[in-house]
Amino acid sequence: MQKELTILLYFLFIVGIGIYSAFRIKKPSDYYVADKKAGIWQVSGSLLATILGGSALMGTIELSQSRGWAALWFLFSAAIGLFILAPISKYVSRYGNYTLPELLGKFFGRKAERFSTVIIPLAWLGIVAAQIIAAAQILQGLGFISYQNAAILSGLVFIAYTLLGGQLSILKTDTLQAVLIISGLVALLFFAIKSPAHLQVEPLKFSALFNSKFSIVDLIVLLMTYSVTFIVGPDIYSRLFCARSEKTARRSILIVASILIPVSFALTYLGVYSGKENEGIMAFAGHLLPNWAYGLFIAALLSAVMSSADTTLLTSSMILSELFSGNLENKKSLPLTRWLVVIIGLLSLLIALYITSVIQALLLALSFFSGAFVVPVLCGLLSFKVNHKNVIRAMFFGGITALAGKLLTIFDYQSLGNGMIIFSYFVNGSFLLYKRNSFR
Repeated sequence: MQKELTILLYFLFIVGIGIYSAFRIKKPSDYYVADKKAGIWQVSGSLLATILGGSALMGTIELSQSRGWAALWFLFSAAIGLFILAPISKYVSRYGNYTLPELLGKFFGRKAERFSTVIIPLAWLGIVAAQIIAAAQILQGLGFISYQNAAILSGLVFIAYTLLGGQLSILKTDTLQAVLIISGLVALLFFAIKSPAHLQVEPLKFSALFNSKFSIVDLIVLLMTYSVTFIVGPDIYSRLFCARSEKTARRSILIVASILIPVSFALTYLGVYSGKENEGIMAFAGHLLPNWAYGLFIAALLSAVMSSADTTLLTSSMILSELFSGNLENKKSLPLTRWLVVIIGLLSLLIALYITSVIQALLLALSFFSGAFVVPVLCGLLSFKVNHKNVIRAMFFGGITALAGKLLTIFDYQSLGNGMIIFSYFVNGSFLLYKRNSFR
């Protein structure tokens, strides 16, 4: 009964923040970018909480249970992406206002913007679904609710919270959620190291970073499908658009990138540890932690999932709203965005009911996104001269090639699939640079 009450109070608190923030929204920019007044700690906390979502926490632990210390590369690649983003983040702030497609429109014209406003939300359905899957797995692990019911409950709370308060509510809670996430991990790590089983954990050696289940080619593919989404990502850019200045955005990125490195070690260790015990992370934490620390850990996991879910859901809805309304500053765009929050949230919930692997849902979506959009956005930000007439072809064929490659890896055609994912960048670049290979 105590578990059920804790979860209920947490969800009520989150929805309450959403209701409170809803009354403070006076204009569209309040809902979309918190009126661009966020300071360094707000942006850093929100960015960290967004990145350390269910896909990162549960995904890293899931990977490390099967691949050992090689799972370090999962969050390492995220940190690498952020370190690359830091020096070019000033261009994101200068050229953009609300969304990534808006940036593409400034670089390549209205047709490229419209194409991306359709494709990005479709790809991001998998990202939102991954957070619902992670939340459902957390609640199911507590033993009082089935996976299906947990997915429905989590999805509805995510939708309600995002629908009400937008970025105002997200920024209010994300810094607190980031603190909860780190505190929960520290508590679990502390008790794990103190336990006798700690001595049985495989020590970290350089040779353990690659094994039969994770090769250098797998690392290259991870960098090209996951790391790059931290250089070019709608959810990451949504944090930068809220920052009050370019300096605030850049410093926040560097702070979060630095924090991700020790967090990666902690999560991978916990996965290797729990894998030795042959039990899921929830059962593992329940056996290891005292009641107070277990409650903190559950709150940390739910906070991580919530912060990523609301950001990705709102970002996808804003992008589609911009397509239909033409301008997010139009007052009519706000109610439309809220309707889209409901629609996209429910579609993601349906996906979560049928696909129960966090990593599978995440990487399928990210594979298409990276193959389609990373090369064009970087070309725009870095002022490379490209063939504008081929931008849509580049995004379409690059994305399809990467998605086909990822699907092949799922069906055990690893070498061919990985080769296609890598090749998708060359497909994209070939279209963009066709007959135009000089710089501005």
